[in-house]
Amino acid sequence: MDIFYDFDGTLFDTYPAMVAALVQTAVDYQIKIDRNQAYQQMRQGSLGDAIKVLARIAKIESTTIECHFRAIENEELKNSRPFEGVKATLESVVNHGGKNYLLTHRNQAAITLLEKFEMKTWFEDFVTGNMTFPRKPNPASLNYLIERNQANKKTAYMIGDRNLDIDAAHNADIKGILFDPDQIINVTSHPELITNNFKDIQTYLDKKLINP
Repeated sequence: MDIFYDFDGTLFDTYPAMVAALVQTAVDYQIKIDRNQAYQQMRQGSLGDAIKVLARIAKIESTTIECHFRAIENEELKNSRPFEGVKATLESVVNHGGKNYLLTHRNQAAITLLEKFEMKTWFEDFVTGNMTFPRKPNPASLNYLIERNQANKKTAYMIGDRNLDIDAAHNADIKGILFDPDQIINVTSHPELITNNFKDIQTYLDKKLINP
């Protein structure tokens, strides 16, 4: 069985770092934003959407806002940790003969965190931000990993925290698991499993791995 994972908000709880960086960016440009609204915009939409809103208010290019944001975020990310149960799930997949794969828009920061928590060795392959694939729900990055590693689509799953992760999975003709830790997603993507914890994911996958 081949399991594909999103990074932010799925493997690692990086949203506190992202929200803190966005709020500080807004302060630096003398813009007032609500921390909770910023978080919900990222979870239900995307970070890119939040940055575009700031850029529109500040009347400058979104690339300028993003560069400022990334400089702050790089420091904030150092304190991010994996969600409870992630490490056990990754290990269980491998121990049952399955393989784990990562899809993330991040570059070295994601790999550094995986190494910090001794999780990198549980991954068979990666797509990171230095590879110019279109963003999800376009399935191009997912299809690349599937084809490169000859994954079996019939038993493959994508795990992510937003509808676009599940939509990408279905667009690639594989199944999707929605991890919604605070249960704020308006689910429109028809995932095969919805849960707010990785214990449920591990139990679900273990059953599939034992009886595919």
